[in-house]
Amino acid sequence: MELNLRDLRYFEIAAQAEHLGRAAEAIARSQPALTKAIRRLEQTVGSPLFEKSGRGVRLTPVGQVLLREAGQLRVSADEALRHVADFSQGLAGLVRIGSGTVTVGSLLSKVCGLLLEQAPQAQVSIELGASFDLLEQLRQKRLDLVVGLLPPEKDGDFVRHPLAVDEVVVAARSGHPIFKARRVTLPMLLEHGWVLPKPETPSRQWLDAAFSARGLAAPRVQIEANSVPLLPQLIASTDLLSFVPRHAIASERRARLREVQPSLLLLRRELGVTARREGYLSPVAQRLLGLLQQEVPALLTSGAE
Repeated sequence: MELNLRDLRYFEIAAQAEHLGRAAEAIARSQPALTKAIRRLEQTVGSPLFEKSGRGVRLTPVGQVLLREAGQLRVSADEALRHVADFSQGLAGLVRIGSGTVTVGSLLSKVCGLLLEQAPQAQVSIELGASFDLLEQLRQKRLDLVVGLLPPEKDGDFVRHPLAVDEVVVAARSGHPIFKARRVTLPMLLEHGWVLPKPETPSRQWLDAAFSARGLAAPRVQIEANSVPLLPQLIASTDLLSFVPRHAIASERRARLREVQPSLLLLRRELGVTARREGYLSPVAQRLLGLLQQEVPALLTSGAE
């Protein structure tokens, strides 16, 4: 069975347009040429892909299955072509990175700068988002690497490259009234307002569960943000508490933030780089992975001093 990728693309456009005339205009081809392409596909799969529907067409059940698979087939073909092109270009080429909102933040920009020094012709595309969404894009071959929280070890689709342990703690501005107490307790934390990430964020869910497990109410949230790196900035000028990565407190030196001691609530999690187990990493992607492994642990350590 042979599939012509151009025929497959024409089929996708016809399926979206639900009209052969409009689809032919979209691809700048004649309608007979489009029809021939669809006929070739139908001969390949052994079944009609469209049926008439009023003045247009609609997919048959077989056509619906092919449409679902067509995008993945083209992505696989594009990846194969990238593989060949990357070898011919050395360290030139595109690397697509997913970066979680809890990831190394500004550290990623420093590593990308180092990459461009070593490979001036490289291109980097960065997609920001939640770890779950980014890992799904990685699984579907839309990304090459994901930097952020590592997936569970039992997920056999991925290769995990640990970089550092991320510790999330309660923090406030250095002049916050809570630091006047001789000893801070969990109930005391609930006497103040909080700025926290959205409820669907893993660290927020962990924090709420930690209070609940001790028979306490959830924190009173006065500001919610879908950007974890924004949290230290929001508590720097308010009397709100937050739950932030420890290294982020050190990076906000000018804001004079402090960790609330003792560490009654401490969440430890692994930061790292995730790749597909069976995926191809281009030379430029491999170079970026090496730089992340080399630079991020040291940068995190220096930021915490």
